[in-house]
Amino acid sequence: MLTTSDRPVAHRPALTTTVAKEYVHRAALAEVFLTGWEKTGPDAFTVSAQWPRSHSFYVPAHGMHDPLLLCETVRQTFPLLTHVAYDVPFGHQLSWSRLQYSISPQALRMGSSPAEIEVHAVFSDIRYRRSLPAMMTMHLEVVRDGSPVAVVSTRFGCHSPAVYERLRTGRGNAREMFASAPRPSEPVSRVSVGRLRKEDIVLSPTQSPGRWLLRADTSHPVLFDHPVDHVPGMVLLEAVRQAGHASQPSWGTRIPTSMDISFHHYVEFAEPCWIEAEQAAEQPETDTRRTIRINAIQGDSYVFNATTEMTDVSAL
Repeated sequence: MLTTSDRPVAHRPALTTTVAKEYVHRAALAEVFLTGWEKTGPDAFTVSAQWPRSHSFYVPAHGMHDPLLLCETVRQTFPLLTHVAYDVPFGHQLSWSRLQYSISPQALRMGSSPAEIEVHAVFSDIRYRRSLPAMMTMHLEVVRDGSPVAVVSTRFGCHSPAVYERLRTGRGNAREMFASAPRPSEPVSRVSVGRLRKEDIVLSPTQSPGRWLLRADTSHPVLFDHPVDHVPGMVLLEAVRQAGHASQPSWGTRIPTSMDISFHHYVEFAEPCWIEAEQAAEQPETDTRRTIRINAIQGDSYVFNATTEMTDVSAL
């Protein structure tokens, strides 16, 4: 008779799970795209991710994954690594200062299974406050099946609760601010921004060509996954994408293959935020790539400045 210790041990394959949702500042498990991480050198890491073939908001189109799925993957990467590798406690707030990416559209093509992604991240120019990072730059190379997908650079701050409270002095309680956010205004047409669902539109029309009102629908389950005291950065990236479409809707099947955005101030719920777009320079009508400049203004200040390159994927 075989005892327990004598039983042959069957080979068990490695099992894949997502990282804890708390590490990526998400409330919904379904919105976690990261599956693991490892340290590969001084301030260097590899993060694994999986991109689904279907998603309610980052909707595949033209047989390609949504480029903003890359941005959300990056957004999840920096809280994960600050928590697990740099011991930043839960409760600290992270804020974007700048994001730049350039993506290969061919690498976004859908396959017969979810896309397995590797993110090779290196931190630099780390500024510490009381042994914890207060400001960091992260450079990333994103790879799929050994082939390059994108290069990304981002800089962001890490704020303790006390520092964040000083930054947001006079703004009130986050949950109260979130609950009292104005109802979203009517959106622009779906076709003008390349969106299938009215609820996914983040721009409202104005009387001025190339100018829109930012539309923040706090009931959106992906863009507003949990209560916050300001409009999240991913909403602003979506505004850049949609303004790129709306500035020239006749361009057709274009996707944002690059962005360079600098964030200057938090975007508040209680004040209107205006999104303005213009073509960066005279560009030939037959060109498959167009560069658009997009600015956001709230009160008397620019809250962000961005450029995005929109690429016609029908020509690829």
